[in-house]
Amino acid sequence: MMSNKKETASKQTVGQLMEVARKHFILYGYDKSSLEKIVAEVGMTRGALYHHFKNKRALFVAVLNEIQKEVGQAVEREADSHTDTWEQLLYGCLTFVEEAIKEDRKRILLIDAVNVVDWKEWREMDQANSATLLKEQLGLLKDEGKLIDIDIPVLAHLLSGALNELSLYLAERESYDRQSIYQVIARLLGGFKVNG
Repeated sequence: MMSNKKETASKQTVGQLMEVARKHFILYGYDKSSLEKIVAEVGMTRGALYHHFKNKRALFVAVLNEIQKEVGQAVEREADSHTDTWEQLLYGCLTFVEEAIKEDRKRILLIDAVNVVDWKEWREMDQANSATLLKEQLGLLKDEGKLIDIDIPVLAHLLSGALNELSLYLAERESYDRQSIYQVIARLLGGFKVNG
């Protein structure tokens, strides 16, 4: 019973640390975020933080991984709200971009992540979340005969790169036209659709 209480308390502490750290990473960026200020806001010592996270980078990676999961979950929810599998792909791609550029995510996900985590680590996180969903959807479309005969992993990487680049572009803009973005994504994907 005692270990359950300790485990619950530990999870709550980690949750508080990540919530406050996320706020700091959004407001100040990774480089200007201070562990001293993060732990002070949570009401703990820096030593206590090291019990849960090796360093600031480890804390950032945990926050980044949480954001990756949130984006993946949002994409899955949106895709599941459509019955047509092609529409699931289209709206899943659109949702990925829209979720990635949200104010509470874009600095961490699109700006700082590339400077803090190495490429291999980034790819592993992406594979565990959005990229896996994309490959699964493309495989489903191929099985249904809606997708041309094409190498699914190659296509998934191509589309993932395009969506990441689009997200970076839109993150720098003040606004965007959702319908225009949808049309561009639909046109791109249409080239891979049987009789597209």
